[in-house]
Amino acid sequence: MRAANRLLTDTPETDGRDAAWAFAAYQAIRPRLPQARDAGAAQPVASLSEAVGEVDLVLLDAYGMLNVGETPIPGAADRIGALRAAGKRVAVVSNSAGYPKRHMMARWQRLGFDFTAAEVSSSREALLATLAGDRRHWGIMLDDGHGREDLGDLTVSFLGDDPETYAGVDGFLLIGASGWNETRQSLLAQALAARPRPVFCGNPDLVAPRETGLSLEPGYWAHRLADATGQLPVFCGKPFPSVFDLARLRAGAGIPPDRVLMVGDTLHTDILGGRALGYRSALVTDHGALKSLSCQSCCRAAGIHPDFVMASI
Repeated sequence: MRAANRLLTDTPETDGRDAAWAFAAYQAIRPRLPQARDAGAAQPVASLSEAVGEVDLVLLDAYGMLNVGETPIPGAADRIGALRAAGKRVAVVSNSAGYPKRHMMARWQRLGFDFTAAEVSSSREALLATLAGDRRHWGIMLDDGHGREDLGDLTVSFLGDDPETYAGVDGFLLIGASGWNETRQSLLAQALAARPRPVFCGNPDLVAPRETGLSLEPGYWAHRLADATGQLPVFCGKPFPSVFDLARLRAGAGIPPDRVLMVGDTLHTDILGGRALGYRSALVTDHGALKSLSCQSCCRAAGIHPDFVMASI
């Protein structure tokens, strides 16, 4: 993993993190991600309506497909309404883990989407479900602005700049990277080197598209931690199964995998995660991870091919 270490320990300024950098970063960590059978060349379609004929449940990524930061993508809400009118079940499957569910739902409403709480599943929820009933004391990478909302019975201390916090906990939860920096990353790596403990990552994304560029997400710091310590975190989020399982459970039992369509902008999370579970998949190219890149070249390089490809949903 030396190549991954060289790539992921280099943190460029915001204007240096572009789509090519993000794709190369995902390629570097590819051996740590799920495996999936290659589907071959994707079928180009004009919109999502051309890809849903043989599916019952449509799983939708958020950032880079429904919105970019706090800006909704034009026409996305109408397209979801059309899916519902056609009798399709829809659900959001998001790696956005930094906010409690209440905040997420208010945000969707503000952006013009009418999802119900049952239609939105996040990697934060998948992580909390994984740790239900856990009685350990966790150090948590998360902005403490919402306090312990949504964290249930978990005992947590927010990770900041005090080394004693890192030393005193039983393990670490990497959920939201707002405010995270090189100093805190170093404290975390040193604490694990001194005493190995469990690490869970509640957002496997390396980056997220925002109005000002690509932000670094918990998955970026988690993989750097693995490079530095040799300890690979447990990931709860795309492309790993737990968040997909949660979304399918909420949508209703009995939907066969080949009647599920995963739609997103990132080959290594949305498309790979869906394909690994036997879902159909559709890649959106114009707003997120592949913006400004050649979709065909990226698919060939990654060995990850969706069933469908479209500019926007």
